[in-house]
Amino acid sequence: MKTIKLVAAALLIAGSGVTPHMAQAQQLGIQRTDLLQHDLDVPGREVVQVRVDFEPGAVAAKHSHPGEEVAYVLEGSLEYQLADRTPVTLKAGETLFIPAGVVHTAKNVGSDKASELATYIVKKGTPLVVPVK
Repeated sequence: MKTIKLVAAALLIAGSGVTPHMAQAQQLGIQRTDLLQHDLDVPGREVVQVRVDFEPGAVAAKHSHPGEEVAYVLEGSLEYQLADRTPVTLKAGETLFIPAGVVHTAKNVGSDKASELATYIVKKGTPLVVPVK
């Protein structure tokens, strides 16, 4: 059953025409919605803004970004684990700065949906999300 869900999700992503940024970031229980992608005045850099919705218990697998991230929790409670640092739990209205290249995870630790607004300042033309094993 799990394999069927994974294949269905892959087919949905492949056939939906989503942007490369969004297609790389979809995971079960997590929905990313691209809101903005715009060049900056700094050569080779762009800003990308996305809304990320987490179902209860959903975890974003270990990953990093090719630039800085500012996470703003819109609703619920999200636990962030940056590298080997102590995890931090943020509630609606709280923010977190994630430096470029820092491996991290995010998990919905509440009983309801949680959402964040993620703003990235990244190298243009590179994958937004870099998975880590």
